[in-house]
Amino acid sequence: MTGKKSMIPYFLVLPSIMVLVFMIGYPLVFGVNLSFTNMNLYHFLNPQYVGLKNYSSVLTDPELYTTALRTVIWTVINVSLTVAIGVCLALLLNRKLPMKNFFRVLLMLPWAVPQYIAVLTWRNMFQAQYGTIDIIFNKIGITNVAWLSDPFWTFVACIITNIWLGIPFMMVISLGAMQSIPTELYEVAAIDGIKSWDKHRHITLPLLKPVMTPAIVLSTVWTFNMVNVIFMMTGRTGDNETQILVSRVYKDAFTYFNYSKAATFSVIIFAILAVFASSYIKVMRSGEGVYD
Repeated sequence: MTGKKSMIPYFLVLPSIMVLVFMIGYPLVFGVNLSFTNMNLYHFLNPQYVGLKNYSSVLTDPELYTTALRTVIWTVINVSLTVAIGVCLALLLNRKLPMKNFFRVLLMLPWAVPQYIAVLTWRNMFQAQYGTIDIIFNKIGITNVAWLSDPFWTFVACIITNIWLGIPFMMVISLGAMQSIPTELYEVAAIDGIKSWDKHRHITLPLLKPVMTPAIVLSTVWTFNMVNVIFMMTGRTGDNETQILVSRVYKDAFTYFNYSKAATFSVIIFAILAVFASSYIKVMRSGEGVYD
């Protein structure tokens, strides 16, 4: 009887394990296997194994490292600013403010609006001559900013749009964590005469660490793989100067139909993100038990 009871938990989690294997495990193994073949539009039905040829071709391409550097810049700027702005807004909303619920709903709009609609709206705002941003800049004497024709400014426009889309997530996570911090800690700090900034530095930020660590990891993974913004802002997968690694994967797969090369890029991206996530969590693990 005891043996039967001990098997019950395994039967209960079996459907979830099967879904994970089917939805994650199989595509992952298939992608890795595909990276060792020459599958493309001409060898779609009879791909052949080519060993490490794809990895050699990709890793010896100088453009890979330029694109990788641009991807790192894209990720660092987006994640850093979304975390900083999101935490600052959460600090404001965690205080007693008039119309606080209205501001919460207003700041949640970027998250509520479908991403496709939001990015196209920003694209129209960046349009030359009749775009809202260009009109405002002209009013204050800033002219000739080629938002959507110059690769540098197009990349900047994509960063601005992605930051706007990412702020609500960080704000909600930060606000939820702040509201779980015992108010007694702040009361004791006030009695000791600790200033407001010191309260946040010694109480709020350390107690946010256990919650923010997985949020930052998720945000980094999402941003690193954010092809939607670049694709919709540029109307394609972007010029070489605006591409990140994942947009290059998209172009190789759906423009050039070089599926094996796209799979090789995907495996490299997966390895980069896996190393980052494990290293970051290991470094931040010192925050575990802070609530104990």
